[in-house]
Amino acid sequence: MSKKVTIIGTGNVGSTIAYTLAVNGIASEIVIIDINQKKALGEALDIRQGIPFCPPASIYAGDFSDAAGSDIVILTSGLPRKPGQSRLDLAQTNVDITKQIIPKVTKYATEAVYVVVSNPVDILTYVFNKVSDLPQERIIGSGTILDTARLRSRLSEYYKISQQNVHAYVFGEHGDTSFVPWSLANISSIAIDKYHECLKSNRIIPKLEFAEVEDYIRKSGAKIIDRKGATYYAVSVSVCHICKCLFNSIETSLTVSTMMNGEYGIDDVCLSTLSTVGKGGIKGRIETPLTDDELKLLHKSADALKNVISNLTI
Repeated sequence: MSKKVTIIGTGNVGSTIAYTLAVNGIASEIVIIDINQKKALGEALDIRQGIPFCPPASIYAGDFSDAAGSDIVILTSGLPRKPGQSRLDLAQTNVDITKQIIPKVTKYATEAVYVVVSNPVDILTYVFNKVSDLPQERIIGSGTILDTARLRSRLSEYYKISQQNVHAYVFGEHGDTSFVPWSLANISSIAIDKYHECLKSNRIIPKLEFAEVEDYIRKSGAKIIDRKGATYYAVSVSVCHICKCLFNSIETSLTVSTMMNGEYGIDDVCLSTLSTVGKGGIKGRIETPLTDDELKLLHKSADALKNVISNLTI
């Protein structure tokens, strides 16, 4: 069965997503679109020449009409963050770029699930919902799936245990107001605040400082940008994981950004809580129980995003 993915934007993130999709055999057809067609042609050729050692796939550069028949369309277009710049600083510029792209691609990829990756991702996911005529379940922002991966990676390193045994999430904005609902976090079904006392080991492990971990997560992106100029490996793997889930008939719970419709008393804003993702898009929401403090943090994140939206021209 054909699995067609169109990627708009051939910057570091877009091209790395294309490469990761190809190497892992997630898509059988990959279309790369960019205003800089020469760059798109180069990226497609470079990846295509490695396919003899990968699962078979067709990879080529094209225009918006080539997006027809896509199962998934991934938006990575827009200006990237610069050192010292917040995701929200990019808001109006990338909103304008996204608004230009939406009618051009939805005209052809009429049945696709759209995955928004460009920053500020929650704002652009909201714009996509408002500007396009697509049903909400087919518009997904990558949201805090990367933050969640960073959290699990940090906890795995801390306790020296496989990341597959770590179950914890980041909720809210993909940005400064994100937070960890620690009441949901566990390692091998043991609550995170109890794991330390349950662990019988010769290793001396200091007690986990929740605030320190959250600070690490929020600052990871800026730290990587400062050190190497951009982030693209982890976000690309995260987005490809979303794609795998979208091609899978078995649903998976993910912290992706979606339009809120009264969940937790929040509506008309896109942010990340737990959703179930499967073939065709968002299949459902998991309204996990939160403590009163966690609920306040979720509302704080929603209010911060709504404040930004109120100052934008959409």
